[in-house]
Amino acid sequence: MRRIAVTLALFALCGAAPSSAQDYPAKPIHILVGYAAGGGNDIIVRVMAPELQQGLGQPVIVENKPGAQGIVAAEAAARAAPDGYTILMGPSGPMTINPATYSKLPYSPTRDFVPVSMIGSFPLILVVNASLPARNVKELIEYAKANPGKANYGSSAGIFQITTELFKQRAGAAIEMIPYKSSGQSVQAVVAGEVLLAIVDPPPAAGPLKAGTVRALAVTSEKRHPSWPDVPTMAEAGMPDMVVPVWTAFFAPAGTPPAIVARLQKEVARVVRTPQVRERFAAMGVDPVGGSSEALGQQVARDIEKWTAVAKAANIHND
Repeated sequence: MRRIAVTLALFALCGAAPSSAQDYPAKPIHILVGYAAGGGNDIIVRVMAPELQQGLGQPVIVENKPGAQGIVAAEAAARAAPDGYTILMGPSGPMTINPATYSKLPYSPTRDFVPVSMIGSFPLILVVNASLPARNVKELIEYAKANPGKANYGSSAGIFQITTELFKQRAGAAIEMIPYKSSGQSVQAVVAGEVLLAIVDPPPAAGPLKAGTVRALAVTSEKRHPSWPDVPTMAEAGMPDMVVPVWTAFFAPAGTPPAIVARLQKEVARVVRTPQVRERFAAMGVDPVGGSSEALGQQVARDIEKWTAVAKAANIHND
């Protein structure tokens, strides 16, 4: 009996921490989003949260930590305990664009994180105010050149900035960037007439497109997207070499036990295939993925290499 008592006492001193996927999770899980509420990543994770919570059996708390192109949230997640209770909603921007456009970051996408699963992929969409006389990309470029005082764009993340800078190069027009804390704010700036255009992820644009307050002029996919079959691709709109597929994913702090990473990956794969989430994703132009940790890691490595070359060619530096 004494031996049992000593064993129990030692167990208590060790904190009885969960040691396997069977014990996990035992408390609420926090998902950090690097942008303000109403942005694409915020909308996507909030669509998933009820299903994640049901499957994991614990509250799923979404925390918005906007600032510095997603750097604030990424740094916080990188420094969090590697126990599966702090997860980063890591889109293309902070995980593959920032390493290409900043000479120094307070986190490393490859060293400080373990990939969990890609949630979904989607094209970017070019939107303008519905009252703008420009009905297509060619007319938009002509309008921007004729109205330099109104030639600006909204951007909240590196992926939107680098894509719009490529657009500017192809167009030969001087268009000034106006920073916002989320793509939702960028879209609302288009609605309010604060900026001429925004190239954004589809979720925050879906509502205004449906309401008729913004107009879509092009998408960055290789082919027309089924969510907007009447919207041409950039190539069809006269802007070649602007295929920009992007994605968002979950990442855990480096050192998170493989069993917990596997548990989270399995849950993401299940959630993105539920009918209700698929329906909501389809309405926002998001294609569900739910892929493996290994596949996400390979995607990150490829994209960092690609965007580093693009940023160098476009002379984009965000330091």
